[in-house]
Amino acid sequence: MKDLGVTFDNRLKFDKHINNKINTAYQMLGIVKINFIYLTPDSFVVLYKAMIRSHLEYAASVWNPHHQSLNGKLEKVQKRATKLVINVKKLHYEERLRRLKLLTLKYRRIRGDMIELYKIFAEKYDNNTTEWITRKCIEKHYTRNHRFALQQSRVHYDMRKFNFSNRIIPIWNSLPDYVVASPTINTFKARLEKFWENQDVRYNWKADISFTGSRSKVELTIYSDFVL
Repeated sequence: MKDLGVTFDNRLKFDKHINNKINTAYQMLGIVKINFIYLTPDSFVVLYKAMIRSHLEYAASVWNPHHQSLNGKLEKVQKRATKLVINVKKLHYEERLRRLKLLTLKYRRIRGDMIELYKIFAEKYDNNTTEWITRKCIEKHYTRNHRFALQQSRVHYDMRKFNFSNRIIPIWNSLPDYVVASPTINTFKARLEKFWENQDVRYNWKADISFTGSRSKVELTIYSDFVL
């Protein structure tokens, strides 16, 4: 089935969609490689964001993969693309990203999830279509998190466990109040970037987001074990 450009099967898996997007991205990468003999870092970043990364991120909040193999295949596209810049070609992938001021695709998908959730609470979307998430808000006297903390549902199957409405909750709840209560979306992005500036996953796609919000690491570990 295909809906709004996203392909999924009868088990609500997006493997085919992801593979199609990867193939399209490689085709775009080939076009760039054929038409540009020498690319400066600045010109590469412009072309890469417009022609290649855009295919790898379209509607990513819907199909965001949790399998390491799919994450690796997606990251491999960016890894190969950054080698087009001769000045950084021989550097390690993480160092290439730093030099080009790019972030891992995995980190950008996590960041994108947070932005989508902020838009929901900021009422950027029709309230009738987002009530399913906002009604999960925990009453203030039951939580030490921020004012928009969400109640985690107990799930047993991957289909729900890694669905947008469930996977984003632990990360969202770990953010400080001054981030989630930002007055504008641009302020939210800036504060989120600042709060996550030391996260390893920014340049290492094999890493995961470290929960550094109001909860202690011990509390988060217990919480995660309960949910999983």
